[in-house]
Amino acid sequence: MGPVTLDLDALRPYPARPDRQAHDAADRLLLDESGAERQGLGRQDIVVIGDIYGALALTCASETPDDSGLVRVHQDPLTAERALALNAQSTGLEASVVSLPLDAELVQDARLVLLRLPRSLDSLRDIAGLIAAHAAPDAAVFAAGRLKHMSLGMNDVLREHFGTLDVTHARQKSRVLIARDPHNGRDPEPARAEIGGVVVCAFGGVFAGPSLDIGTRLLLDNLPATTPGATDDPMIDLACGSGIVGATLALRHPGLRVYASDESSAAVASARATAIANGIDDRMSVVRDDALSALPDASVSFIALNPPFHRGAALDGTIARHLFTDAARVLRPGGELWTVWNSALQYRPGLERVVGPTHQIARTPKFTVTASTRR
Repeated sequence: MGPVTLDLDALRPYPARPDRQAHDAADRLLLDESGAERQGLGRQDIVVIGDIYGALALTCASETPDDSGLVRVHQDPLTAERALALNAQSTGLEASVVSLPLDAELVQDARLVLLRLPRSLDSLRDIAGLIAAHAAPDAAVFAAGRLKHMSLGMNDVLREHFGTLDVTHARQKSRVLIARDPHNGRDPEPARAEIGGVVVCAFGGVFAGPSLDIGTRLLLDNLPATTPGATDDPMIDLACGSGIVGATLALRHPGLRVYASDESSAAVASARATAIANGIDDRMSVVRDDALSALPDASVSFIALNPPFHRGAALDGTIARHLFTDAARVLRPGGELWTVWNSALQYRPGLERVVGPTHQIARTPKFTVTASTRR
């Protein structure tokens, strides 16, 4: 099959947003700047990391021969992975890409990596080190971002693992960094810290890293001494991040199980490492999921939640509403959702409406902890 021009405007965001396209100026600049580098490569030579909705991976797949393997892709959010799958299906390219974890298999012998720059320098360091450790010696990395989210620190991180770094001219408020000559490669390892008797592990990009943000601290300080429901119900750490809440629950209640869930690949890896570090991995299961979709209705009695309110770099209030709705579905009548939130976001009316009667447990100038009882 010869090269096919992919219509980027035919791709769709997921979740569906009428005000959002499935590609942006940084995607288009990255594809333009890497065009010459992609010539003559097969799909197995190309890795895409951080693709938002699949525009990068599917363009690469569409212009390479069918018999040249698969374009390997890593996307941290599960929603992004699902967007890629849906857009691959709609364009007939579902057999041309494969989603993989951020590990050696992803980048082994890769000759070209297209990267949407993460905002976290620690996340970029994990990615750059992994590429330098396992990609081909002549590998090139084309890394793009919106100017407002880029910093000179990104250049410094790439120079830690690549001998040559070029910077393109900006276009439409976007820029591409081109890194070559990989060296000093390393596999990602989580940072560790002990907080209040809990060992916390965090890979790059996980919220708060191996530390305790003030909102989560307020939640931990005010969790109930006993939880409602039967002792065989797992306690839920929803949007678990590093797993510090789930690990704290498991250590405080040694006879109970914990179920932790997050849509972030890095968060799930971190929470699993946290469980192992505290010797509770036999009682704390960690899954990558969209909220709690793997659990049946009315199946648990206690959920703890510190909901994120950003999707990528953008504020997005739909995330918390989605988590509240799924928590309400999974809770048994009389079960409780304990939530910490930035007081300015005023989540209480939404919790009352979606879950049930909600009362304030604690409040500081910045954060509020509430308990909502399922109707």
